[in-house]
Amino acid sequence: MLYAVFMSSALPPFPKPEESIREPQLLEVRSFGDEPCLRADAARNRAKLLEAAARLIAEHGVAGVTMEAVAIAAEVGKGTVFRRFGDRTGLLMALLDHSAKTLQADFMGGPPPLGPGAPPVERLRAFGVAVLYRSAEQLDLQLAAQPDPARRFSHTALRALHTHVTMLLRQILPDADCELLSQPLMAYLDPALINHLTRQCGMPMERLEAGWIDLVARLTATPPPC
Repeated sequence: MLYAVFMSSALPPFPKPEESIREPQLLEVRSFGDEPCLRADAARNRAKLLEAAARLIAEHGVAGVTMEAVAIAAEVGKGTVFRRFGDRTGLLMALLDHSAKTLQADFMGGPPPLGPGAPPVERLRAFGVAVLYRSAEQLDLQLAAQPDPARRFSHTALRALHTHVTMLLRQILPDADCELLSQPLMAYLDPALINHLTRQCGMPMERLEAGWIDLVARLTATPPPC
């Protein structure tokens, strides 16, 4: 479909410690247990652990990612993995956060319609479709990394997405309670729902994409694209 080209099936490559990451200026995505300023050796160790975890996923699936397996693959002590990420969920969330930074950079500074330069309703449509395909392509990782309910909605990566949707809605519907209106839109993009609709109900991604476009049109009272 139209916006499927925004996402690739693999996690983006991890930057080398000496390389700078293109960080969006308005939002910050940081992993569980990730210090604001890591020493060079700590940054190298963290990148090494994430690369090892990504290799395990590629070779054995998400089930193959345990703290012990990552420690062995990265040739470090298991305690190092726990100190860096806290637990398995923290490690998986760190992998997703790396992908989220790439998505965030795209919608904050990439080409339109996902990035700046397009009307806000077009950016909202493109955003949802990009998230849909990203979630579908990383669904097992997304599901395994779901935080517990107490910290699910407060995680920095999800807050960044909510903030972006709210900002776009405020440009489209300046008199609405856009913070609350962003909730049903983000609920449509929930990985658990995507799993249910695609794997359990057998719906194709094209139908989910069309549903997102229709939802945006109805919620914002704007005509759907021709």
